[in-house]
Amino acid sequence: MAYTYIIRKFYTPKSISQLKVKGGNVMNFTGAKAPEEPKTVNDYRPVTDYMTKEVITFHPDQSIADAMDVFLEKHISGAPVVDDSGKIIGILSEIDCLKVMVDEAYHNLPHGRIAVSQYMSNNVSTVSVTSDVLDVASKFLHTHFRRFPVVDQNGKLVGQVSRRDILQATRDLKTSTW
Repeated sequence: MAYTYIIRKFYTPKSISQLKVKGGNVMNFTGAKAPEEPKTVNDYRPVTDYMTKEVITFHPDQSIADAMDVFLEKHISGAPVVDDSGKIIGILSEIDCLKVMVDEAYHNLPHGRIAVSQYMSNNVSTVSVTSDVLDVASKFLHTHFRRFPVVDQNGKLVGQVSRRDILQATRDLKTSTW
């Protein structure tokens, strides 16, 4: 029976103790060390190592004018909206606040009396506290978001992770394993 050997080109013949053959069988060789398996998803650090734990949040009943002041004072571009129990119910971004300006111009609405809940986005994309940095990096690549709220299994906000946080994780990973 003829076998087709699958060898990754970065392994040398001396470092191979097992070869996968056609059909998924593994051939063992004596006297050589088995090659290390490539890094798996489980080998990446958890998102909790990189997330911000002290997150600026808004309450749905808070004034949109107050929220805009926070954006300007804290130099942020968005923040989660949480209920009294700390569960995330929305996101308020600069874009949402710009809608207020347009509505004021066309409908003569005073923004000081408008609640955050009227302009926040209800469709919130979050990251689980059990995610690792590779999961989050992949999620950033497939969305236009700058940050994701990190929530526990009950939907309670425990932190926030940004693209910059994941860039830091990438740099740390590169210096430690590449």
